[in-house]
Amino acid sequence: MSDLIQILKELLGSTVALRYKAHGYHWNVETDDFPQWHDKFGEIYESLDGAIDPLAEWIRMLGDYAPFKLSRFNSLSSLPETEVTSDPEDMAFDLYKANELMVIKFQDAFDVATNARQQALANFFAERMGAHQKWSWQLKASCSEMIEEQAQSMQETEPQSPTVTA
Repeated sequence: MSDLIQILKELLGSTVALRYKAHGYHWNVETDDFPQWHDKFGEIYESLDGAIDPLAEWIRMLGDYAPFKLSRFNSLSSLPETEVTSDPEDMAFDLYKANELMVIKFQDAFDVATNARQQALANFFAERMGAHQKWSWQLKASCSEMIEEQAQSMQETEPQSPTVTA
C-alpha cells in the first residue's frame, strides 16, 4: 500500500499545482475571445478542485495522513511552474503539456491500483485520466500550431543516425 499512498500524494500535489495554474490563467487571460477562454480555464480548475478532496480521502482510507501545506504540495508536484502570461494560446499550450503529464501519471497509478487489487481506486484513477484526456484534446485543438512547432523543433534537434551504405 505504501506505493499507492506515495502515488496518491504525488497526484495530489500535481493536481493542486495544476488547479492553481488553471485558476491563474482564468484570472489573467486577455483576448477578444475572453469569455470562452475564461470559462474553459474555469471549467478546468473547478473540476480539479473537485478531485483534490477524493485524492486526500483515498490517502486517509489507505491509512496515512494527507499533506496539506502548500510547500508540501509544491514538493510533491512534478509539474513545471510557469511565468504569468495573458496570451490564451500560451496558456492552453502550457495546460496541454501539463495535462499530458497527468494522463501518464494516472495511467501508471491505474496500473498500480489494479495490481494491488484496489479496483475502486483504479476506477477513480480511470475517471480522472478521462477528464485530463478530454482537456488535452480540447486544449490541443486550441493550440495545435504551437504543438506542431514544438514537435518540428524537437525533430530538428534529435541526433540523426548515420547512414550506412553497402
